[in-house]
Amino acid sequence: MNSNRKIFKVFVLVIEFIIINLSCKLAYFLRFGEYSDPSETYVFFFVTFTLAWILASLFTNSYEQRKLLNLNLFLQSFGATLFVHIFLVTVFIVSVKMHILSREYLLYTYLTSTGAIFAFRSVLLLAYRYYNSMTYTIRKMALVGYDEGIAELYDHFDAKNTTIYRFLDQIDPNLSEFERQVLIRDEVDALKTFCKEEGINEIYMSLNLLSDDLIEELSDFADDNFVYFRMVTDFQKLGHRSVNVDFFGHTPILSLRKEPLATVFNQTLKRGFDIAFSFLVILFIFPILIPIVGLLIKLESPGPIFFRQFRTGKNGKDFLCFKFRTMTVNKDSDAKQATKGDKRITKIGGILRKTSLDEFPQFINVLRGEMSVVGPRPHMLKHTDEYSRIINKYLFRHFITPGITGYAQVNGFRGETNDPEMMRKRVEHDAWYVENWSLFLDLKIIFLTVWNAVRGEENAY
Repeated sequence: MNSNRKIFKVFVLVIEFIIINLSCKLAYFLRFGEYSDPSETYVFFFVTFTLAWILASLFTNSYEQRKLLNLNLFLQSFGATLFVHIFLVTVFIVSVKMHILSREYLLYTYLTSTGAIFAFRSVLLLAYRYYNSMTYTIRKMALVGYDEGIAELYDHFDAKNTTIYRFLDQIDPNLSEFERQVLIRDEVDALKTFCKEEGINEIYMSLNLLSDDLIEELSDFADDNFVYFRMVTDFQKLGHRSVNVDFFGHTPILSLRKEPLATVFNQTLKRGFDIAFSFLVILFIFPILIPIVGLLIKLESPGPIFFRQFRTGKNGKDFLCFKFRTMTVNKDSDAKQATKGDKRITKIGGILRKTSLDEFPQFINVLRGEMSVVGPRPHMLKHTDEYSRIINKYLFRHFITPGITGYAQVNGFRGETNDPEMMRKRVEHDAWYVENWSLFLDLKIIFLTVWNAVRGEENAY
């Protein structure tokens, strides 16, 4: 299934690459009339425009199958991709000073390319819906078993007008084990005859009814008669949580959540990005930022430039977190969080907090491996102790390295944490990030962090 999704993603990416390339050339023809070989400047722009769309789509994860085949997600991701693409193209034009580009040509390029891609994705969505409805209508299924898994499967297929037949949907609980096995044997024989007579396409059978011999027998029967044979496990004891299946050798292992950062490859990828990003910040930004901010802090109030405080890190281990000092020196800094209108906050401190510049010294923590650029925000030890007692799964967020910015922060859950409900929402967002991490998600969060800092945030104080 995963390989099919990857093939589908690559297929869409290649088609859109071709569409945009052709759209750039069509726009050139519409703007300049009779087609002639474009200059090197326009050829360079063709390539950049096309690659920017692919990069924007990967950034917004719009090639994810569910975002292509669900109407609401499709519209949201298309709009987000277009916004990021315009931003990238604007940055490119300004940075390389490509002002000779015709504004009319740019308009034609966006109209033709986005219009063609929107049409392509719409056709893809409609084709999928038609195919999906047709395949359910023509399928004939036999469901064997009486447990909750089979019952839910019946409701799912019944809602899609699929032809369904039931076997062993009830078994007398008073039957002995021998009588039960005889009944199952008789029903399996009847099932095989029925499948041949009615042209059944798929068999779904409860794993609770199957022995090793019966699995082998039905699997061989299905192969010989071109019938898909599926085994259904009842996960009702797990509630309605999603379940992930991995294999250690031939042994299936179930887990209740995805853990992308549990693999060495992803850990190395994220750590490599953190080192490169923090090193560039320290090398190019620190020499300018620290002298200016440090001088302003010193001029306004006595005390150190940096504020250091123990925070809870990965696996619950404490570490010393660095920040620019934004308050007057006080005895409550490790016990009392900053609040709106807090008199301890200095004027320069207020600006640093509003723009998130006070967090910049934490790139030192990132380089040291105590923090990541993106991850759940580290809390004071006092808050970790308090909230771990009242919020379910609070400590799950500490499975990974804390970050300077995070998914919860770019979604508005930052600042004061005295409200348990707000903290619960923050924890939910942190848990989602842990389960859905990708490098592109980190890049997206960094972009949104910068964007929020530029426009200002209500909870930044």
